[in-house]
Amino acid sequence: MTYGDVAAVLGSRGARAVGQIMARYGTDLPWWRVIRSGGHPPAGHEDRALPHYRDEGTPLRDLPESYRIDYPAARWSHG
Repeated sequence: MTYGDVAAVLGSRGARAVGQIMARYGTDLPWWRVIRSGGHPPAGHEDRALPHYRDEGTPLRDLPESYRIDYPAARWSHG
């Protein structure tokens, strides 16, 4: 899910607030599963997140100097 997806599930439009809460309280949660729009991993944590994605079989797209999550293939939505 993106930060915006999490905010929407919570009935909010505050994607930035979700990011702040995850930064402050998310260390015991699977924080790497909350991604930025466009499929980019959490800013500043790309190297720490990559092993988690590989272990979980998350579909990835390689970019020239980085990677991103194949969001359409990996997206989870509540419902």
